Amino acid sequence: MDLRQLEILRAIAETGSFTACGRKLHVSQSAISRQIALLEEELGEPLFLRVGRQVRMTSAAESLVQLGQRVFQDVRDTIGAITDRTRTLRGTLRLAGGMTVCLYVFPPLLKHMKRVHPELDIRLTVATAVRSVEEIRSGRVHAGLLTLPVEESDLVTVPVLREEMLVVTMPTHRLARKRRIQPQDLAQEPFVLFEAGSATRRVIDAFFLTEKIEPTVVMDTENVEIIKAMVKTGLGIGIVPYQAIAREVRAGQFFCARIEGHELARETGWVYARANRVPRMLNELLAAFDEVRPRSFVVLCVSMNGERDRVISISLTEAEWQAFVARHPKPVDWLRERILNEVAGGGVEASDRASSVGLDGLKFN
Repeated sequence: MDLRQLEILRAIAETGSFTACGRKLHVSQSAISRQIALLEEELGEPLFLRVGRQVRMTSAAESLVQLGQRVFQDVRDTIGAITDRTRTLRGTLRLAGGMTVCLYVFPPLLKHMKRVHPELDIRLTVATAVRSVEEIRSGRVHAGLLTLPVEESDLVTVPVLREEMLVVTMPTHRLARKRRIQPQDLAQEPFVLFEAGSATRRVIDAFFLTEKIEPTVVMDTENVEIIKAMVKTGLGIGIVPYQAIAREVRAGQFFCARIEGHELARETGWVYARANRVPRMLNELLAAFDEVRPRSFVVLCVSMNGERDRVISISLTEAEWQAFVARHPKPVDWLRERILNEVAGGGVEASDRASSVGLDGLKFN
């Protein structure tokens, strides 16, 4: 059995006769008949039942046609993989994601992709996870960076980010004066939250359910910027990913805190259609994301008098993180010392820093 014989079987299945198969493959009918006879002799099994001028495939022939489809697909995939590696990446890459990733994750990624693949056209759609999944299924979008879980058998999910969710208020809010925020401190607060039913909201609702808190939700939205704007007006407090408020927290425009005894986090990952071979365009996208993906450290520092001094955040790309770990085999200890130096300031001896400043926690993504 060889590829030519499998090709002939496939053509007969498509055209319905030996004569039409010969025309399709530009060979004589006798040559087609000869190849089929040789294959039947090799297998010891008839492949066609001849009824007058018609031929009908046996179950053995149908099995070989299915085998041929798999073989020819593997051949195409292998050739495609080889040529992909040597060809300039062109075409259009269509991506989708929620508001937060479009604002804070996609910009450095797309900048990197355009630098490495200047002839690649990239289109971005801001959409909910539900709509993004529909777009991926329809083929209108190649991949989405979505809040997980997305549990669909026809889609592949690749978790890549774990984002911590923090309570956010104005610096003048009563919660900003607390050293630690207990769950029950939130019971009487009005909330501006992510939309009901979203994966992010389910993380928040699970916390409320665990603590038997019935939150007063004055507004919900899919747009993190609207949440921030409403918090600034005093409409309510929010629970959002730290990266969405990092700039404002550093500028003193927002206060943020963890909830004592809880680590609220959402997982984000790439979602794309399941196929025999991942297209080169997607492989390049995933590789680029690994290059620019930040490893974030969020440190909430508290002074001994109970007032929260500041929030320090550190963000490193994957390459920077690897270089950092190579220089500092115990990164947590090194970071702790550097942070204590930063918070305590000059004039405090190293031996006194641990007692003058406490750390709520050092969280690694």
